[in-house]
Amino acid sequence: MSENELPGSAGSTGSTGSTGSAGSTEGRTPRVLVVWCPDWPVVAVTGDGPVAVTEGGRILACSAGARAAGVRQGQRLKLAQRLCPELELRDRDPEAETRRFEPVVAAVEAFTPRVEVIRPGLCAIPVKGPGRYFGGEEALAAKVRTAVADALGRPPVPDAVPGAVAPEIPDTPDTHDTPDTPGAAPPGTPHAQVGVADGLFAAVLAARAGVLVPAGRTAEFLAPYPVSALGDEASAELLGRLGLPTVGAFAALPPEAVADRFGPSGTAAHRLARGLQPRPLVPRDQEPDLAVEQRFDPPEPLAEPLVFVARTLAEALHRRLAGAGLTCRRVAVEVACADGRAASRLWRHEGRLSAAALAERVRWQLQAWQGAGTFAAAGDGPDTGFTLLRLAPDGLSPDQGRQLALWGQAVADDRVERAVARVQAVLGHAGLRRIEPAGGRGPGEQAVKVPWGEPYEAAVPADAPWPGRLPEVWPAVVLREPAPVRVLDEAGQPVTVDGRAGVSARPALVVVRGREEPVDGWTGPWPAVEYWWDQSLARRRARFQVVVGGGRALLLTVEGGAWYLEAGYD
Repeated sequence: MSENELPGSAGSTGSTGSTGSAGSTEGRTPRVLVVWCPDWPVVAVTGDGPVAVTEGGRILACSAGARAAGVRQGQRLKLAQRLCPELELRDRDPEAETRRFEPVVAAVEAFTPRVEVIRPGLCAIPVKGPGRYFGGEEALAAKVRTAVADALGRPPVPDAVPGAVAPEIPDTPDTHDTPDTPGAAPPGTPHAQVGVADGLFAAVLAARAGVLVPAGRTAEFLAPYPVSALGDEASAELLGRLGLPTVGAFAALPPEAVADRFGPSGTAAHRLARGLQPRPLVPRDQEPDLAVEQRFDPPEPLAEPLVFVARTLAEALHRRLAGAGLTCRRVAVEVACADGRAASRLWRHEGRLSAAALAERVRWQLQAWQGAGTFAAAGDGPDTGFTLLRLAPDGLSPDQGRQLALWGQAVADDRVERAVARVQAVLGHAGLRRIEPAGGRGPGEQAVKVPWGEPYEAAVPADAPWPGRLPEVWPAVVLREPAPVRVLDEAGQPVTVDGRAGVSARPALVVVRGREEPVDGWTGPWPAVEYWWDQSLARRRARFQVVVGGGRALLLTVEGGAWYLEAGYD
């Protein structure tokens, strides 16, 4: 038995059928191989020492050094910096992630052109054809692992403990954290893990565990995972209260009962838990040709005009899909040049990408191809330049629709949208953002920045009860990072706040950056105890509003005996 297989998989490599309780339905679930590069947002940026990549005010991914200090994905920045004072924070760079991931995709593409980029750092291929050609799933996985290791510039590392069913069960199916498994790559070096299973969802988990799941045993592999791995937090919380904490317990429920209680989303999750496709396959005699394309005559020497054309093509593609009542799981970006060169890449869509987001991915892909030398540079000869840009939907399925507002939805003016597209083409997709309300108690927590054109759904409603939230008086300036200050009483002693929100003395002086400001008035405290049930996230703090000399109003926060300046009022 290979070190990268589940027990009982001998003799099953290369098989695309299934056995066991799943019956013939399981046999329709395609075998998928996934290549997963841990911590890819960190790999795409450079930095010495502990590094973390941030998004939306939280940690998205972190290096091994930061993880050793206690930093974890999803933590707030302040907590992460408190755990690791030398932590270096970097904003996420999607363009760099795509550009650096291109050699990995090219290495996998040598085995089959049907490479699907789920996101930079994660890609998948079907196993059926390549597995037969290269001598089975085990041989294919080994060859892919070696090719990817060469693309990353380091020798391959074994992915799993010999004979292990699952080295580690993560909390979510698709995170950026690296499991600390024996034989893992040295800290700070990019590496990849390969997994094979029935269907994409299970294959992603298999790649994170570094195993080859035998055909027909995907449900058994998924059974010990928590229900949160299915990706629906609300349903996971409900299932936990119902006494169904694992995927296996959820999969044991009758499909009819799940459909009655949870609806279409619950049915899709239940099929994933059973190791099946998220929806039954809908055979079609002949799929309609919904691809959109633009030809350039004479050839276009620069890539920037293609990005503007891609936005128009993406809007036309969405209209065609909507007109046919279909949605697609992937979109193929195809480019041809005057010298005969052509390239194609699949990007995950799942009906969630807006036209602007799809155009942005076209730009990332063009930059990645140019950085890898796939196309000749402009001016290298008479036969240079782009002649074709084509967007082709892949994996069509019926669109179940979306619930819109009762009186319709507001549509931004076309001129604004065109201006936004131009700015994003220069600054990047995340370079232009809008403010959305979010749940929280402090002013810095009640608003998030979302890239223009991207949908946003707050994890916790902004209008939910927030004990300890400040009155509805918004500060004019909110500091990106709270600044340390000192708050003294009339005797020159530090003002403290006890566990019952009692203030030791009346604040008389605030020292900000060495400058003393007399306190003319103050109100508070507004105490807040957050995440008391989780020691890694628990916080106890109180906020004060004070008026200092000159009539300026400040928002101060005390936490752990230390005072901070959080915001200022006009």
